[in-house]
Amino acid sequence: MRKANKRQIAMNCNIALYVHIPFCRRKCNYCSFVSYEGRDADIPAYVNALKEELALHATGQQVSSIYFGGGTPSLLSSEQMGDILSTIRSLFRVGDEAEVTMEANPGTFDEPYIAAISNLGINRLSLGIQSLNNDELALLGRIHTAAEARDTMRFVRDSGFTNVSLDLIYGLPGSRLADWKNTLEEVIELDPEHISLYPLTLENNLPMKTLIDLGELPALDPDDAADQYELAEDLLGEYGYHHYEISNWAKNGWECQHNLIYWQNMPYLGVGVAAHSYIDGRRLANTTDIDRYLYAFPSNASLATDTDEEIQVELKLSETIILGLRLSAGVCLDDINRRFGVDFLTQYSTQVDDLTSLGLLECDGKCIRLTRRGRLLGNQVFLRFLPEEMIDA
Repeated sequence: MRKANKRQIAMNCNIALYVHIPFCRRKCNYCSFVSYEGRDADIPAYVNALKEELALHATGQQVSSIYFGGGTPSLLSSEQMGDILSTIRSLFRVGDEAEVTMEANPGTFDEPYIAAISNLGINRLSLGIQSLNNDELALLGRIHTAAEARDTMRFVRDSGFTNVSLDLIYGLPGSRLADWKNTLEEVIELDPEHISLYPLTLENNLPMKTLIDLGELPALDPDDAADQYELAEDLLGEYGYHHYEISNWAKNGWECQHNLIYWQNMPYLGVGVAAHSYIDGRRLANTTDIDRYLYAFPSNASLATDTDEEIQVELKLSETIILGLRLSAGVCLDDINRRFGVDFLTQYSTQVDDLTSLGLLECDGKCIRLTRRGRLLGNQVFLRFLPEEMIDA
């Protein structure tokens, strides 16, 4: 019988489970996520390490959603995905209605693969198409073409998937509003249940950032990005997509249940390289070093954790408000008062009054939510709800 490990997490409530797959066929020019190209030979060992880590955390908890993110999870074989899922189901209680999402990139899988993972119980796909413009795809360093993205959506549908999300990136250097409108219209024609739109952000030392710094690409223009975002709000709304979170749109009933757990600041467990967990008032983060992670299992599990910190009530309150404001429904004041034993409108009267007068926030006495302008300037709003010591720092 397995002995309890000091890193084992005791949980008695429903959790969301995230599994990070850090392998990529090629690192994209804009990507700052923890992922590795040219390490496919390590996949079998990594799968075994994931299974070890899952066993360390398992106490028979109820899992409401499972999300395989990356990297490129579709680089794992269907047998390897099945091995991980079988382990999860043997260690946790996974309901028949649980949302099971897998990220996948066009150009990394075929029709038989999609049929195989569907049979494993994966019932939601998140496809990283990023653009339907070949010049933009080349600029981003993607390995697929626009035609391949369209073909992928076709055979995903033919394989029986009825819950598909498409990812797009806007605000590219030198991008034109007309080209962005064409991409949005094409995506609408593909008829996904869910659409995620993310502004291009670049960290130092990334290939695209270097080209911009050298003057070989135009600088990112926040005004162009704002125009593209507002166009998406209007156009997607016309075609029945509900803007339920700052970066996400869905047809009614097709919102991402896994991500809603994050935005409601509820418990989640992350396993794998660079995975984060938020459990029992603690935040944990695994190492971002794949070699260190692989070395940690099975006998040196404590080496896999970079962060283990207790979240004080004041910070948890702030994070709950900030995450909740990402949702179009906003933050229910009664929920905050009940969860934290505070009178929200008394404690945050200055922030609410100031942000309302600036047209960034609206309050009806029951909920607070971002305005259309507030969604464009969300970070300025969020900053006002942080604890004072964090703002001063």
